[in-house]
Formats: sequence, C-alpha cells, structure tokens
Amino acid sequence: MLNDTIIAISTPLGHGGLGVVRLSGSRSLSVSQKIFHPLRGRRISPRRPILGHLVHPDQKEAFESAYLIYFPAPHTYTCEDLVEISCHGSPVILEEVTRLGIINGARLANPGEFTLRAYLNGRIDLLQAEAVNDLILATSFSQAKISFNQIEGGLSRKMADIRQRTLHLMAELEAGLEFPDENLGITPAHISRALDRTIRPLETLVDSFDIGKSLREGLTLAIAGKPNVGKSTLFNALLEQERAIVSPVPGTTRDYLKERIAIKDSLFMLIDMAGLNDSHNPLEKEGIRRSRKLARSADGILMLFDGSRPLEKEDLDLIHRFKEKKGLILLNKIDLPDKLKLGQLRKLSSSHPVLEISALRRTNLERLKSLLHSHFVPEALKGQEVILHLRQKLTLAEILDILHTAREGIRRGVPEEITTEEIRRTIPLIGRLTGEIRTDDVINDVFSRFCVGK
Repeated sequence: MLNDTIIAISTPLGHGGLGVVRLSGSRSLSVSQKIFHPLRGRRISPRRPILGHLVHPDQKEAFESAYLIYFPAPHTYTCEDLVEISCHGSPVILEEVTRLGIINGARLANPGEFTLRAYLNGRIDLLQAEAVNDLILATSFSQAKISFNQIEGGLSRKMADIRQRTLHLMAELEAGLEFPDENLGITPAHISRALDRTIRPLETLVDSFDIGKSLREGLTLAIAGKPNVGKSTLFNALLEQERAIVSPVPGTTRDYLKERIAIKDSLFMLIDMAGLNDSHNPLEKEGIRRSRKLARSADGILMLFDGSRPLEKEDLDLIHRFKEKKGLILLNKIDLPDKLKLGQLRKLSSSHPVLEISALRRTNLERLKSLLHSHFVPEALKGQEVILHLRQKLTLAEILDILHTAREGIRRGVPEEITTEEIRRTIPLIGRLTGEIRTDDVINDVFSRFCVGK
C-alpha cells in the first residue's frame, strides 16, 4: 500500500525540547491542514516553515503551537509529498498529533516505511537504505562516518564500477567469440588480468567486514582459564566497574556474563565465564559446557594464566584447545611471587602474543587495551569502503567465488564460452546486493530493523 499517506513520530520516544511528526504521501498536506492552522491565515508555501496552532478538528480548540514545513514531490526524501510538524517533545502531544492524523486519513507507518518508499521510488538503493539505519544506530564516530559516506553513495559507486568492469569483460569475451578472425587481442592472459582488476577490490571489501563488525556489533572475546586465575577480576578491571562477583573460592562463576567495552572507536563484547576444568558438580559441569561452546564461537580468546602457580594440566589443555584460534596469552597476578615464567608460555604457544598483567592492581591494563585493538581489529585503509552487514559480505563472497572459478578456468584452458557464462552469473548477484533486483525476504529483513518514523 504505497499509494496511501503514512504518519509517524520521527523523533525518539521520551520527553524533549522538540518533537517531529512526519507525513508522506499524496494527502500529506490536506491531512495536516485539518489539524494545523497557520497564524493570521497565512498560506502554506513549499519548503518554508510556518508557525501555527495544532487544533482538534471537531472541537476547534488549539492545544499546541507548532511549525509546519511542506515539501512537494518529487524532491523529497521519499519522492512523495512530505510534511513535517515540529512541536514540543511531549509524548502526549506527539501521540495526539499522530492520532488526529490517522483519524483524518493517514495510516500509521510501518518500521522503516519512509526509507522503504525512498528506495522503492528510486531515491536511494538498498545499500544506501541500510546505511541510513546504520547511521542512526552508530555506536562510534568512525562507524557514523562510514555510514554517512555510504548514504552519499560511496559503496554503491564502487559496486557500479565493479559491475561495469564485469560487463565490459563479458562484452570483450563475446566479441572474441563472435569475431575470432579479427585479432582483437582477447587472449587468456588479457582476460586473467581483467579478472584480477575486478577481484582485488572485491577481496578488499570482503576483508573489511571484520573492521565493520568491530565498529557496528563488537568483536566477541571470551576470557578463558582454569578456576580462580582472575577471569572475573580482569573482566571488572577492563569494564571499570564491579560487574562480576569476585571470590577466592574456585568455581564462583558458573554461568557467563557479557558486556561491551569500547576501545579506540571499536567495540568488544567481553565474556566472563566459568573456569575450564574437570568437575563432578552438575551445576559447574553445565557452566563449563557453556563456556567451552562460547569460547569456540567467539571471535577471539583471552587465555588467562595464574603467574603465582606452576603450570597444571588445565593450563596445558587450554593452550592445546585454542592453539589455532586467534587470541592472546595473559600471565596474571604478577604482583605475587612468580612460579610461572613468561618464557614457558611463549614456548608452548609461539603464535599468540603474550603479556604480563595484574588485573587486581591494574598493571599493564592500558597496554592490554592497545594490544586488544591492534591484534583483533584489522587496520582499515584510509578512504576504504567498509561493509557492515553479513548479508553484504556473503553476497560479495559469492561473487568473488564465481570470479575465482572463472580465473582458474581461464588458466586451465576452459573454453571462453563457459567462462563468459560463469562471469554472467555475477550480474544478478550485484543487482541483489544493491536492490536493483528486488527480493522480498531481503527487503523485509533490511527494513524490519528500522524504527518507526524513518
């Protein structure tokens, strides 16, 4: 139902100095004129704010002062007639304006419906639509800048360039097949180089997802170790609050806690969990089972060891279990007499950076934070596009896989007809990514994440 007029509160719920109710659709102005009366009978002119009163149509009673701005189609956010009513940010007032708008012919907007209309009316593509919501929900200034650039079409232009390169290559291949005697220079080496030029920016985009995830969602880091090595103390120290219960009694933590921490504009989700050891206690065994599952699925692992105790079987099991996983080795309790040396840990796992800390005394905590960022967050290239959504990564990876297959086929002497058809498969995938080819389940998933009013 995109031929009707919608209305919604566009400012956040709660009390504030200002609130905005937005209408979009062909009846936006006529609906708003039933509840908004300009002062001294002034005429409503396009794109010029006008002061007036909000009035109950039946009672003819003013209940609020407000500004109204009318934006005529097609030069609006939704490409439809659009009206914004700005008044005091009282939930009671804003809800009453919305209620009166619905009574007089508008419909309450669905989540993201204003932006959905902008997309369906060709104002923006699907990548830009996703970026609108990303900007609203940005958890760091870096992510906000990335999202703004994508709203402005940065990622869309890059995908348009990749699409154009692909179409040009297909045209060359087809010309070579149609005119084999014309000596057009469409050699396997030429095709392979052209594929390389298309593959490289795609690989960079796919690799950027780890950066995007660290900015948008936070990378999950599990703090693992045997009981009483200081996991909860480290968890509290990094968060700078007493979030987890700390006790000298081993096995205090039987479930897990999750909290976010921001380091240099990147988010991390820290998990404090039960000690990884053998236990006959049913509750502790269940906590250990959950902890192992969380540790396996985490983006990274912080392996914590007690420097005041010699290595034990649980320590060796921990290193062996996570030797292939990205992580850090932390030697805790360096404020106590040492019975475990840093060199011993380095010999057991040369692939993981090692750092001495005292979670209790906060020794080397700032160094640890810097190490967390440098080790787990990939370096973003200046000016590089960064993808923020798994949907985008999976589609780009699918395109990349097709082009890798085509390049390998060229090197193995696969007929050019087959290569052309292989490359052709990428075009609808690019269209699905940008929303040029509309898929209902993708569109529903994208816009269901929006708030009402945007």
